[in-house]
Amino acid sequence: MAKIFFSDEHEYIKIEGNIGTVGISDYAQKALGDVVYVELPKIGTKVAKGGTAGVVESVKSASEIYSPVTGEVVEVNADLAKDPALVNQDPLGKAWFYKIKIANENELSALKDESSYNAYIEGL
Repeated sequence: MAKIFFSDEHEYIKIEGNIGTVGISDYAQKALGDVVYVELPKIGTKVAKGGTAGVVESVKSASEIYSPVTGEVVEVNADLAKDPALVNQDPLGKAWFYKIKIANENELSALKDESSYNAYIEGL
């Protein structure tokens, strides 16, 4: 079973082996409102932990997507280009943004598990 971690910027990463699937949390999609566009990184892009990896735009605003870990993008979710509203419908499932080959697994220790993240967002 995949482990899931969350960043303070509301990205999640589901870990399976040395590959992480990255998207935004349910809290983030609710804060954004109706998503109308998602800009994803290109396959092969190297991203640093905390670096910009894409953009999500809603009717209210645009927000950068930050990479929760350092690594190389190995896959992107082409379905989001056709149907960005998936982000609102299934943020932790079908609406993943990209998959990354993790360069440094130690970076995961700086992220929150699901219960810590839920406590964090309750305090916001």
